[in-house]
Amino acid sequence: MSKIILASKSKIRKEILDKNNIINQVEPSNIDEDLIKKSLLNEKASPEIISKNLAELKANKVSRKTSNSLVLGADSVIDLNGELISKPSNRDEALIILKKLNGKKHYLISSVCISQNGLMIWNYTDKAALTMKKMTDEDLNNYLSKISDEALYSYNVYQIEGEGKNLFSNIDGDKDTIMGLPIKKIKEYLVNYK
Repeated sequence: MSKIILASKSKIRKEILDKNNIINQVEPSNIDEDLIKKSLLNEKASPEIISKNLAELKANKVSRKTSNSLVLGADSVIDLNGELISKPSNRDEALIILKKLNGKKHYLISSVCISQNGLMIWNYTDKAALTMKKMTDEDLNNYLSKISDEALYSYNVYQIEGEGKNLFSNIDGDKDTIMGLPIKKIKEYLVNYK
């Protein structure tokens, strides 16, 4: 299997690659995600299009600097009835997001893109449906008190393989997709890559 460069500083994405024996090195793209999201939202882009575009931009930016290397870009967003919900930047925002999702079904969209020499050569987007239990403000605050800052800002308010799984009455989708990297499809592509 080919070695790849991960255009992300996400520890969980690196862990997923390592666990699946995909040799990788990390080189964050450092794109201004908020600016790009704002621009795409102004153009009425759907959360899925925004996720795909961000994954591609990250991969392309890093791959322009590394000739012939395979570069993996990834992005995950929450889609609540067509509204894009981004990662919180503080605990107050995290609580607002949890209150929005409370008792509702939403989709977590994870997009991945592999680029080479500045151009996308493969991409894939997967979606998981999650239904959050109806919880009191006290329940939500208790949940937040158990979550580290790193987990809170990395995982879009819920860490599905940790405390976050207790927030949901129903989860329909691939766990790796929810964690930000649909690894089965990435492995399929890498195995067939020549």
